[in-house]
Amino acid sequence: MKSIQIEDDLYHFIASQTQDIGESASDILRRLVMPESLLNTDNKSVSEKVTPDSTVTNPISNTQSADSICQSAAVFSELEGQQLQAIPKIVERWLLVLSIIHKHNTQQFAKVLGMSGRNRTYFATDKDTLLGTGSSTNPKNVPGSDYWVITNNNTAKKINMLKEVAEQVGFKSAEIQQLIEIFAPEHIE
Repeated sequence: MKSIQIEDDLYHFIASQTQDIGESASDILRRLVMPESLLNTDNKSVSEKVTPDSTVTNPISNTQSADSICQSAAVFSELEGQQLQAIPKIVERWLLVLSIIHKHNTQQFAKVLGMSGRNRTYFATDKDTLLGTGSSTNPKNVPGSDYWVITNNNTAKKINMLKEVAEQVGFKSAEIQQLIEIFAPEHIE
């Protein structure tokens, strides 16, 4: 096996193309740059599955655009470079994680607008909408986005909201658990 050095932006792009947990950089690059005819049948790309009738299929449907695929790998890659535990205020840490999820899942992030509790709307595209849903919502802008979120919740509620956001944009359950462990390891039971 050979090693190569690549710049950070290229690394983040490659990581954002991950389709399965544990997929190696070699598998991703092979899938992206090597024509099907060059792929060895013993070394199939992780994105391909052999069905019982021995035909090769792609698990991503043709109707699904690349922009609609959850970019959880890119989120985790960017979170690796952050020192989340060095951010003492949970609300600031939470806003940073929401910002990174939004950055890599812009189209899917719109689904959070449907999130609400009994009496409160959790996300909106303007501050006034959230102020209108309660007297102590303390709305803050999700950095780098047009979205606002209520922040006057305890840490347990923020964790639950983060789980729901991750689910809305398409994270798998194992990825959601990993995200929570990164966000607030001191609050994991």
